[in-house]
Amino acid sequence: MKKGKWNAITDVSNVHIGQITLEEDLGDSEVVRTGVTAILPHARNIFEEKVPAASFVLNGFGKTVGLIQVDELGVLESPIMLTNTFSVPQVLQGTLNYMLDQNPSIGDSTSSLNIVVGECNDSHLNAMREMKVTPAHAVKAIETAQSGPIAQGAVGAGKGMICYEAKGGIGTSSRIVPFEGGQYTVGVLTLTNFGKASECRINDWLKENGYANQEVVFPTKEEVEKPDGSVIIVVATDAPVNERQLQRFAKRAAIGLGRTGTAVHNGSGDIIIAFSNSYTIPHRPEGQTEMVAIIQDQHPIINQLFQAVVEATEEAVYQSLLHAETTTGRLGRVIESIQLVKK
Repeated sequence: MKKGKWNAITDVSNVHIGQITLEEDLGDSEVVRTGVTAILPHARNIFEEKVPAASFVLNGFGKTVGLIQVDELGVLESPIMLTNTFSVPQVLQGTLNYMLDQNPSIGDSTSSLNIVVGECNDSHLNAMREMKVTPAHAVKAIETAQSGPIAQGAVGAGKGMICYEAKGGIGTSSRIVPFEGGQYTVGVLTLTNFGKASECRINDWLKENGYANQEVVFPTKEEVEKPDGSVIIVVATDAPVNERQLQRFAKRAAIGLGRTGTAVHNGSGDIIIAFSNSYTIPHRPEGQTEMVAIIQDQHPIINQLFQAVVEATEEAVYQSLLHAETTTGRLGRVIESIQLVKK
């Protein structure tokens, strides 16, 4: 399917991405290689203008915050924040601080707040026990979020992540679904930290997508002995769909992930969050009922949107590999990037 202008989740109009990357040498062979990535469904007040959302947990070996309420109420009312496992509390606190400053009514004259934070374990390269991510880093990631092209690979929350035993991290891609009189966009952002090199099907993907004269060579070394890892997948669209349909989108993202070759290992947290910013849900609705026009499930364009999710998810994983740079981590560990070479 056709890709968007940036081939990124930000091709979905008004989606903004902010990233803070931390890189520091602490001494005693310990280093900081981590960060924060913020996904804003729109650039306005997300608490006051919530968006429909859903999640799908493919494998639940993860420490994500906020998904219970997302699935119960079908709305997202905060940025989606990504970081490492031990920095979830700090990122949650920083996002809370930001949103309390933006919304004085929260916890006072109105309800509480549901913040969504996803994580992957980057302790192979990053001194995760040092917990160098602070609430201020989360705030800065939100405040500096922009539309347009996105830095990928070893940046933001992806700085210390490993994918298919090579350097991974942040990846993104998008697909366009045309219809008479307009088009919808589906964008995907992945935080990749999973898999064995022998599983990866990136060379099949290159061959199928017009790169028959190129192939990826994985680092020639012994298998990386690390925790199984995880992947967080964020699906965004401007198609007018509800939370039930978004959960169906999230399930299709699992198909895109599977296309890359992973068997979804026991210790991998494979979690998918999907939202639409086609319309917003007011925090203070007027009247007893609301009316929103959404796509009918029986309409053929639903299948095209499913296909867009699958394709964009698969490519977003590969883009995390194609953009990442060789990274030296704690205890002198080095995770090399893949090499794209001519056959």
